[in-house]
Amino acid sequence: MASERKFVTENVRRVLLKEFVQKRVSRAGFGGLDVQRTPMGTRVTLITERPGLVIGRRGEAIKSLTKAIEEDFKYSNPQIEVQEVENPNLNAQIMAEKLANALERGWHFRRAGHSTVRRIMESGARGCQVVISGKLTGQRHRTEKFKDGHIKYCGHVKLVFMHNGFAVAKLKPGVIGITVRIMDPNARLPDEIDIIPPAPVEEKPEVPVQKKETSKEEEKKVDEAVQDLKKAADGEEKPKRRSPKKKDATEAGAAGEEKKPRKRATKKKEVEEKKAEATELVPAKETPEAPKVEAPAEKKE
Repeated sequence: MASERKFVTENVRRVLLKEFVQKRVSRAGFGGLDVQRTPMGTRVTLITERPGLVIGRRGEAIKSLTKAIEEDFKYSNPQIEVQEVENPNLNAQIMAEKLANALERGWHFRRAGHSTVRRIMESGARGCQVVISGKLTGQRHRTEKFKDGHIKYCGHVKLVFMHNGFAVAKLKPGVIGITVRIMDPNARLPDEIDIIPPAPVEEKPEVPVQKKETSKEEEKKVDEAVQDLKKAADGEEKPKRRSPKKKDATEAGAAGEEKKPRKRATKKKEVEEKKAEATELVPAKETPEAPKVEAPAEKKE
C-alpha cells in the first residue's frame, strides 16, 4: 500500500504542476509538459509556441517560474528546458487553446470547429476530431463533433499516433469543454502494406560465336565417329535375336535325342567297378559234376 500511495501522490503532484504551468504560460501557447527525475535533480521540459515569452528579459520569467515550482511543489533543484513547437497546427493542446480563445471572442461554435479541422488537415495530419460540449445554444447541454480523416479510438495505434488536447472556454451561459484529437502525419496503420517491385534484370549483350573453318577430311572423320556411336547405341538398345531356322533345328534335335543324365561318380560305384575287374582276372574254379543216376527200367509183363 505504501508504494501505491507513493505513485498516486506523485501523479497528483504532476497534474497540479501541469495546470499551474498552463495558466502561467497561457500567452506563450502551452503545448505540453514532461517531468523526469535525474541524479542531478528534476528536469522539466516545457513545450511552447513562443519560447521567448516563457524565458522573459534576461531570463527573469523562467527564474521566477523555477522558484515557484521548487517552493510550491517541493521539487528538488528543478531545471526547466523550453522547446519550440515546429508546427503548432499539429499540436493538439495548442489547437484546443486557440479554439477556446475563439469561442470566448464570440465566434460561432460551428464556424470555429470547421475552421480548426480544416487548418489541421491542411498542415498534413492524417486525421483529426474536434468535440465541443456544453451550453452551445439554448438551456440544455449538448455535444457537437467535427471529424475528418482517420481516427483511432483504441489499440496500439491510438496510444502511439494519436495526440489529445483539452481546453476550457468560459462563456456567459456556462463552461464549454473542448477536446482535440490529431493523428500524426507519419502514422502507419496496420492494414497498409507496401509491395516492393522486383529489381530490373540487366540484359547482357550477346557475344557472337566465331565458327572455326574445318576441312573436308575432318568433317568425314566427325561423320564416321557419329555413325559409329549411333551403331553402338543401337546395338546396346536392340539385343541380338536368333534366326528362326537355327532355333527350329535346335528344338528338333533336342526333341529327337533324349538328354542323358550326367553320371556322378561316387565312392560306392568305384569300389564295385574295382571288384568286378578283380573277378574277371581270377579264373573260376571247376566244380565237380554230380554223378548221374539213371532211373530204373520198367519191367515187362
